Amino acid sequence: MTQEWNSYLAAQGLAADGSHFAGATDELLAAREKAVMAPLTNLGLIRASGVDSAPFLHNLLTNDINGITPGGARFAGLCTAKGRLLALLLIWRDGDDFLLMLPREILPMILKKLSMYVLRSKVKLTDASAERALIGYSSAATSLAPAAAAAALPRFGVAAIEGGQAIRLDDTRWLLAVDATAATSHWHRLAASTRPVGLAAWQWLEIAAGQPQVLAATQEAFVPQMLNMELPAVAGVSFSKGCYPGQEIVARTQYLGKVKRRTYRARLAAAPVPGGHVYAPETGDQHCGAVVSVAPSPAGGFECLVCVQIGAVEAGEVHVGALTGERMEFLPLPYEIA
Repeated sequence: MTQEWNSYLAAQGLAADGSHFAGATDELLAAREKAVMAPLTNLGLIRASGVDSAPFLHNLLTNDINGITPGGARFAGLCTAKGRLLALLLIWRDGDDFLLMLPREILPMILKKLSMYVLRSKVKLTDASAERALIGYSSAATSLAPAAAAAALPRFGVAAIEGGQAIRLDDTRWLLAVDATAATSHWHRLAASTRPVGLAAWQWLEIAAGQPQVLAATQEAFVPQMLNMELPAVAGVSFSKGCYPGQEIVARTQYLGKVKRRTYRARLAAAPVPGGHVYAPETGDQHCGAVVSVAPSPAGGFECLVCVQIGAVEAGEVHVGALTGERMEFLPLPYEIA
């Protein structure tokens, strides 16, 4: 099924790396101003099935998985015992099962990691990436939606649509998770009023939304609060659920200490790399943070999410790679950082 969808996208002009269809700059401008749709070929799915799947995931992840209803989705992290993030996942129900969406580049490692915890639990974990095509949809006109059933969804609401499900990610973005045949049908229907764009434009939309991600280069680099995950706008941590790996560190950071690093949005002329260190005069040769994610900007150059010491941002001078590296221009996020 994945091959069928990929072949269809290639016939539509999608670049081999998924970054764009045609006219990358025009796609970025469209993402800022118009309705766009993007095939999320960089993402995959893990299916968790079995009667113990809800408590199994609940005991491993940072959010309340037991509380996920058929009409809702949740964002959550998988941490090490030291509270460092190995993955960020969007999770929702598919019948009696759960689907976990995450970057394909870390999916095999995370599937293996989760499988180590199964033991006697009645849970089966499989790579379900071939079962669904994933399409991101965004419109600056909040009255528009990719499907009628998705129009009235609240944030993280899930609705059944032809061949799969639609999930509302925020005020202007939705996710479609559908089988390949339904994907081509949805794509054709939306194409009348929606601009196809590649991953570069969609990743810029995620940065503009302040939505963090964890890639292979940034695994174990951040605790959840460094990525703003406990804030309502990201909503990836529950402090009322039971224990999970790293929970003691995450809770201690929340209740006994002050979060010293936060994730901000910034612009640069040259592209930084995820995981690359940033520096400030206050910290000298010792880095004060790291790049989380990066994408081309419709305003030119590149934008990134960057995790930085709060004091360095307040002082107003942060550089990439070294104190002599390019200085970041900080941009507003759509939510307040406490």
